[in-house]
Amino acid sequence: REALLKRASIHGGHFGPNFGMVEATIALHYVFESPKDKIVYDVSHQTYPHKMLTGRKDAYLYEEHYDDVSGYSNPNESVHDHFTVGHTSTSVSLACGLAKARDLKGEEGNVIAVIGDGSLSGGEALEGLDYAVELDGNLIIIVNDNDMSIAENHGGLYGNLKLLRETNGQAECNLFKAMGLDYIYVDHGNDVGELIEAFQSVKDSKKPVVVHINTLKGKGYAPAEQNKEVWHYNGPFHIETGEPLYEMTEEDYSDISMNYLLDKMKKDPAVVAITSGTPTVMGFTEDKRKEAGKQFVDVGIAEETAVALASGIAANGGKPVYGVYSTFVQRTYDQIAQDLCINNSPATIVTFCGSVYGMNDVTHLGLYDIPMMANIPNLVYLAPTTKEEYLAMLDWSIEQNEYPVGIRLPGGSVISDGKEITKDFGDLNKYEVTQKGSKVAVIGLGTFYGLGKEVAEELKKVTGTDATVINPYYITGIDAELLEEIKAKGVDIARVTLHVGLGTFRPVKVDEITEHHMHSEFFMIDEEAAEKINRAKETGHRVICVGTTSCRTVESAADENGHLEAKSGWTQIFIYPGYKFKVLDCLITNFHLPESTLIMLVSALAGREHVLAAYEEAVKERYRFFSFGDAMFIQ
Repeated sequence: REALLKRASIHGGHFGPNFGMVEATIALHYVFESPKDKIVYDVSHQTYPHKMLTGRKDAYLYEEHYDDVSGYSNPNESVHDHFTVGHTSTSVSLACGLAKARDLKGEEGNVIAVIGDGSLSGGEALEGLDYAVELDGNLIIIVNDNDMSIAENHGGLYGNLKLLRETNGQAECNLFKAMGLDYIYVDHGNDVGELIEAFQSVKDSKKPVVVHINTLKGKGYAPAEQNKEVWHYNGPFHIETGEPLYEMTEEDYSDISMNYLLDKMKKDPAVVAITSGTPTVMGFTEDKRKEAGKQFVDVGIAEETAVALASGIAANGGKPVYGVYSTFVQRTYDQIAQDLCINNSPATIVTFCGSVYGMNDVTHLGLYDIPMMANIPNLVYLAPTTKEEYLAMLDWSIEQNEYPVGIRLPGGSVISDGKEITKDFGDLNKYEVTQKGSKVAVIGLGTFYGLGKEVAEELKKVTGTDATVINPYYITGIDAELLEEIKAKGVDIARVTLHVGLGTFRPVKVDEITEHHMHSEFFMIDEEAAEKINRAKETGHRVICVGTTSCRTVESAADENGHLEAKSGWTQIFIYPGYKFKVLDCLITNFHLPESTLIMLVSALAGREHVLAAYEEAVKERYRFFSFGDAMFIQ
């Protein structure tokens, strides 16, 4: 604990979860034989003591090595870590998989899942518990019950855990026994001796068993014991007082959201804020949650329920606002697409920290909300550039009843210019020209709008060209009228600044590219390339078009000059832009393609990473490779 305390005071990190797991971690490694016995930590934010005991102590003892390890389990660091994990409620299912593979191979060894900090409220945790009994073999589930999630726990499940604590595990009503699992209770979950005894009693068990341990979150450091929510995760601080080393005095989007929503709730009882276990993402600290009363709902770490609940509230006339970190919104893709958007329920989703900055572990990237949500029909996804735009968007979204709406908030500092926003966001996909120029148009989305203005200024300085600067507002739509107007005025370059460098802010469909005569920006088949395609077709070779739209559309869009003779015989393969694999290898393996096959990859649609992967494979397999513009061919 002393090492953890010193490191946390300098470096920051997850505090309470690790301080509460010190004794349990020592007991686990005393009783079990890791890595033969496999320990899977849920979320894995509580693995600091585990890492200290498995060859990585220097990262917790010496400041120059603090960044040698990640904040989560990582198999690249140690054989004692079995998965890269960072999101919640997965440990039981992952452990079930390890146990099943062990049994299939006729091997020995214990498999242990460690789950706590509210993770049982996630649907996958309950699915894993439901399946576990089917294993009929060794599986040990350590339920670390500290009576907390990030904030307080919510839901009937935690009422049962409370009952079990109060009855020393003897209550007749027992969730785990009801699921067919064996069960033992350890009341002193921070007592190494009791834990060792309990773990020894279940070691090498022949059926799934739950060990329910009652621990104290933040154990051993008074400020963390007294204020568990604040000390779940903390930045650098003064050990003597617990006061932060760096005061955050700047206004942030969390406080802005909370202040707006509390005021809105007082004026309109139909307004309700929803969180899935992270209430302060919207600025709702404990006192603010009490002030909001029943107009603030925490569903636990259950993003799927949060979205479905929001859809139901909206469908029945309520005005729900669901606030969620960008990295966690991917956990509820199906509910956004199905429960919310197919039904066109007018709920609001505010995604926070959408950025390459902030939470930057591989498991906590705020990158994927744009390519994910931009492709869901009926959703209106907006990106404000200022505080004023955000509040205007939020107010419009809450009061309108036609669309499900998402608002993407970036990480970093809040920009406020004091301008009154009069724009009607219900007039969909209307961009705003903020600076009129010629020859060049720069479109900057969200925080990239500021970068767009800087680009225009640099362009003026270097070339003397006054660029048109555009704030698009909408992630999910194109202002075709404005783009045509720009083109008609002789603007021969139109570039989009990507918000996070991962795909365009709206994946452009080929038929739209063709309609607006902008496809030469992306790909075009020249005469030489067309000749090779024609010759391949004439000699009976298959032509494979890889993309995310119809091959006929791709062909007609790419063949602007009409060089292609044969307008048939294209085989179409769909690739989801965010799905990463070696394209050529996949095609050859799964479609049994001969070496004579001609493969066309359209970079603008399939994604540049796919094209580069295909190129690497082509070189390795000695395929002939040639390219033109942004498209590539492999023969």
